[in-house]
This record gives sequence, structure tokens and C-alpha cells, in this order.
Amino acid sequence: MIDPDSPGRLLLLDSASMYFRAFFGMPEYAAPDGTNVNAVRGMLDYISRLVEQYRPSDLVCCWDDDWRPQWRVDLIPSYKAHRVVEVVESAPDVEEVPDPLEVQVPILREVLEAFGICVIGAPGYEADDVIGTLATGAGQPVDAVTGDRDLFQLVDDSAEGGPVRILYIGKGVGRHEQVDEQWVRDKYAIEARQYADFATLRGDASDGLPGVAGVGEKTAATLLQKYGDLDGIIAAAADPGSGLASGPRAKVNAALDYLAVAPKVVAVARDIDLDRSTTPLPITPADPDRVLALAEQWGLQTPATRLVGVLAG
Repeated sequence: MIDPDSPGRLLLLDSASMYFRAFFGMPEYAAPDGTNVNAVRGMLDYISRLVEQYRPSDLVCCWDDDWRPQWRVDLIPSYKAHRVVEVVESAPDVEEVPDPLEVQVPILREVLEAFGICVIGAPGYEADDVIGTLATGAGQPVDAVTGDRDLFQLVDDSAEGGPVRILYIGKGVGRHEQVDEQWVRDKYAIEARQYADFATLRGDASDGLPGVAGVGEKTAATLLQKYGDLDGIIAAAADPGSGLASGPRAKVNAALDYLAVAPKVVAVARDIDLDRSTTPLPITPADPDRVLALAEQWGLQTPATRLVGVLAG
């Protein structure tokens, strides 16, 4: 379990971000029955690479139990709407996932279970929210692996127990960047604690977040530098004596309805009720025979053997 007195590192994986990247970035690889298993192989290789480099004491594959939570859609209906292929009543909507990847996800879950690698999701929440909750109050250094910039809001060099960093895989797992507070300053000219407000102002087309019309990254950063946070910017827009120029003032005031709800959508949850007792990285597979059987069934001998060796190391 996570020990507040332990200096060991907690490694949190944004699983969908990683297996999507493996599927689209790696050559197809046929299992003995012809099933393409490139995402499974890629994910196992990614885990081996990261464990070998960072030697975490704890590791969690964070899962999207609900990739498009209804409470976020209720606030902003366009949230991830372009990725929906089927709306489902009283259940998560169906995301657009290529068939050759969809069939690999259950295989990956089986393999992770056989290894004894912890998988945590939460009904009504995304993997980002699981990461945010596990990273908050972890009592140990945390690295979260993701291709999602929204998680930059979690970066905290002075978190109790050790820093929280993002290992950003936008350029690939092998070329990931270690995102700390200085990295955020250098990249966006804001503080990491301002990133959620920055993302709210800028918007994100990939998530269906419109942002404030006419406000891009540079303007958002300038406003945050001057007024501190979103509340300060909104107050300045309402105050004729604030010194806020007429252009940004009009844009912010025109977007007040959006700004009233967007911060809750953008903010990563940090308080989900999760079981933190199952996170230690195994030294040996939980079920070695099952690992061998799955490796043979799906043609995973090479990545499975490598991961066994890395865990033992």
C-alpha cells in the first residue's frame, strides 16, 4: 500500500492514452489466431521501459470507466461529442474506437491481471480523475504518464511527500518530457496552478471545449499573469476601472455563461473514493502460469518475458 513514510515513487499510467498511442504508432502484429495485438505488445513494452527508467515502488494503470461522464456533458454538451458513435441511456456513451483496438482492450486487462499490475477506474469518472485523486495526498513522489495536457494542472514541485510531475508522451513514450513547474513556465508563461484556468480560456477542440472566442494561448497567459486566476479576470472584465483592454473585456463578458460551468469540466477530480491499498508494483507475476498461457495464446512471449525481467530487476 502507499506508505506516507516511504520515499518510493508512484507511477500512474493514463492507460487509454497509452494503448491508443501503441495501436496507432506500432506496426500490426498478428497473434497465432490472426488477431492484431500491437496495442497489447506496445503497452507491455511501455510499462517495461518506464519501470526500468523510474523504478517505481507503486504503479497503477488508471482506467476510463466512463470516458465521457454525464455530469461533464450536462455542463457542456459538446464535451467529447465528436467522438461519440452511440448514445447509451444510463450508461457510458460508446466511444469511436477502431475495431482492431477494441478487441485488444480485454486482452490487455487479462494480461495486466495475470501480472498483478494494479488497474483502477471509478464509475462516472475518467482516468484523468483517477490520476488526480491518486496523485493528491499520495505521500510520495508521483509521475503520471499521459498524452493529455489537461493533467499539467496536477504539477506540484512542493507537494507533501514529494513532487508531482507529468511524463508527457506527446512526442512518444520514448521521447517523453518531464513536466515540472519550470517546464510549464517556460512553455506557457504561467504557473502550473493556473493551468486549469488557462485551459478553460484557451479551450480544446480535441475535447469539444470551445474556450473563450478570440482568446488563444498568448492572450490567456497574459490575462492570468495580470489578474492571477479566472475569478480575477472575470472581476476585471466587470470593472471599468480595472485597466483591462476593451477587446479582451468584451470577449470575456460574452463568454460568461461558458465560464460559469467550464472550470468544473476542466478541473481534474481529486477526491474520488478509491482503494489505495493495491498499488505496489509486483516483483514477480501474480499468476505466472496464466502469464505464460496468455503469452502463448496471443504471441506476447517477447514483451511478457521482458516485463518479467524488468520487474525482477
